Amino acid sequence: MYASTVRGLLVRGMLAGLIAGLFAFAVAYVVGEPPVNGSIAVEEAQAAQDAAGAHAGHGGEAAPEEEEEELVSRPVQSTVGLATGVLVYGVALGGIASLAFSFALGRVGRFSPRATAALTAGAAFATVYLVPFLKYPATPPAVGNPDTIGQRTTLFFLMILLSVLLGVGAVIAGRRLAPRLGNWNATLAAGAGFVVATGLAFAFLPDNDDAVKPGFPAALLWEFRVASLAVQVVLWVVFAIVFGLLAQRLLAPRAAEAAAAGADAQPKTAALG
Repeated sequence: MYASTVRGLLVRGMLAGLIAGLFAFAVAYVVGEPPVNGSIAVEEAQAAQDAAGAHAGHGGEAAPEEEEEELVSRPVQSTVGLATGVLVYGVALGGIASLAFSFALGRVGRFSPRATAALTAGAAFATVYLVPFLKYPATPPAVGNPDTIGQRTTLFFLMILLSVLLGVGAVIAGRRLAPRLGNWNATLAAGAGFVVATGLAFAFLPDNDDAVKPGFPAALLWEFRVASLAVQVVLWVVFAIVFGLLAQRLLAPRAAEAAAAGADAQPKTAALG
């Protein structure tokens, strides 16, 4: 019974992630693509300027250059490629979030499936994206030092891991403090501990000083980061709404059946007594 319920939630979580991915793709295409195109234009202008400088350095003779053939055209990247990436991302996160929901349901309070779905989505958004984003904000492609991209990627995923572990630790601490402090005070104490621990992680982890090249337009960088944040907000809000509805429809009848079975068993137990 439990396995079939988890399997049903997993399927519904992936479906909700797919639907959320469609909305996130629309936002990414409408809001996110203009700053990406702008950053590419800045990169091409800088490359042309560097080529002109090299040309002048050779006494007017053109320096030999090898043109790199573009494997995937920019129109394909901004449509099919973007849609594929966002949808796969949404389905994967939807499946993982549904498993987290299965674990959290009934263990973090007497919340309905819809409320638990909203809490799970909010916690996932905060730990998986928002906290790492505050430490290492998103940057447009090809605006940072290419020599340190591996280091910057490692730091970003390390921040995600730390954020998730600290979030899980906060939930465990809140549950253990609840009998002594009450649910509300325990939640505040656990949240404060999470903020303090996250602040210490921010202080000790190194900054990405070369994530953005000097002279890159600040307004364009700001637009890209706001667009990245908007995509994630839409993804998780839509997921919370859709998955909460699907989970409620799946679990409500089963809860009613379990309650009815318990009511039927009580008269039989009384008769045996």
